[in-house]
Amino acid sequence: MNFTDFLSKIQHKFSDAEQALLKRAFDFAAKAHQGQKRFSGQDYIEHPIAAALILAGILPEPKIIAATLLHDVPEDTKFGLNEIKKEFGEEIATLVDGVTKLGRVRLRNSRDKYYVENLRKMFVATSKDIRVILIKLADRLHNMRTLEFVKEAKQKRIAEETLEIFAPIASRLGIGEWKDELEDRAFQIVYPKEYAQTKKLLEQTLEQRSHGLKRLQKELSEILHTEGVKFEEISGRIKRVYSLYKKLQRYDQDITKIYDLMALRVITKATAECYAALGAIHKHLQPLPDRVKDYIALPKPNGYRSIHTTVFDAEKNIFEIQIRTIQMHEQAEKGIAAHWAYAEGSKPAGAEKESVPAANLKWVEDLQKMQEQLHNPEDFLNALRIDFFQDRIFVLTPKGDVKDLPEGATPIDFAFSVHSDLGFFMQGAKVNGKMVKIEHKIKSGDVVEIIKSKKPVKISQDWLSLARTSNARNKIRHYLSENQTGIFNTLKSLIKRSK
Repeated sequence: MNFTDFLSKIQHKFSDAEQALLKRAFDFAAKAHQGQKRFSGQDYIEHPIAAALILAGILPEPKIIAATLLHDVPEDTKFGLNEIKKEFGEEIATLVDGVTKLGRVRLRNSRDKYYVENLRKMFVATSKDIRVILIKLADRLHNMRTLEFVKEAKQKRIAEETLEIFAPIASRLGIGEWKDELEDRAFQIVYPKEYAQTKKLLEQTLEQRSHGLKRLQKELSEILHTEGVKFEEISGRIKRVYSLYKKLQRYDQDITKIYDLMALRVITKATAECYAALGAIHKHLQPLPDRVKDYIALPKPNGYRSIHTTVFDAEKNIFEIQIRTIQMHEQAEKGIAAHWAYAEGSKPAGAEKESVPAANLKWVEDLQKMQEQLHNPEDFLNALRIDFFQDRIFVLTPKGDVKDLPEGATPIDFAFSVHSDLGFFMQGAKVNGKMVKIEHKIKSGDVVEIIKSKKPVKISQDWLSLARTSNARNKIRHYLSENQTGIFNTLKSLIKRSK
């Protein structure tokens, strides 16, 4: 691919200076990788070009695209980082250096004694500049697309770490289109039997329901026109294979209980039109009780915003409808990268001028703190799996403050997230105004109130098994350790006196 073809594939108008930068990076990378081949037999330069195009698809920013073109140069060619710095400046060289360091990290499995330390290095690099992980994710996505050319054992290792590490990071950054593809490609390799079964079930169900979706799409368009609700488009969305696999596990493999298998998306220009569309839909189509989710008023922790409702069609089939603005849709697909795009003023034509929420990077700060607090590699790995690589839920305090917790969190986790010592005074909890047990699993959108005692309560060993967050577990573990020591000293003193 030549530079003209490369530039034509990026849906963005660059200035002359920006084009010049990209051409210099393109030519430099082509020269550096000249003569090198990939396992597929393809010229190596095609890989950084493909990765740069993947990244440009969500973030057409010249410096990060240039760094992606150059990301393998220091590691795989005779040209070093100093030459990149001299030619392209400090900022691009720093990005390339960050990706080079991540490239040396080999994420194997938890039996590898270097596994956790490598994870530490990866997240330290990530927290310094989030653009580094974006480049690494684009690099990984292209490698997953060409994985059939490497040996089978290596295929599985790369797919496993993609499923365990990279796809969840893409999810936390809100990049839905990358997360979905990474998951499905990795799922097919790591669990081929389960992938084939789930895909077959999905295809069989779609064959039965697709006609109903098309009919509902036409009906929905007529409803919105009749009610005078403006919208840009209505499109269909099919659930991805891996996402369906995970949901089937929660519903006893009963696909009839999964209502969002097929969904319609209504895209509008303004937020007000989203709520107008919701009202029009419920006026003409019967909604399922308790199935309206307003992620516009209460966005998901990764910034996702949309309204979801589930309705019956004329034949009593159940479908999900998602309603969002153009900007919300961009952010759902591109995640954190959409924030940069909007900050640069390149919002889609005609889109509502909304205030762009700050990118939700609190989890990166939390990782830094966790690295400082947890010195034991096993504790660190467990915390990563519990806190950062699970689905997240948002939970409200009675005052309306939002707490970001892992799925499966209990009132114990909530208490310690509100205040570092609140858990020690928790004598009970209310969820949505009703008393619950401390082992109750909180759901997204729940309002949780901790009933506080005047004096510290007695915490048992059971609390440790009920807590889901590393923060709560560390607090409880420390409490148990201190109190066991106190009991031991008391017994020792009594024995001494008896003698």
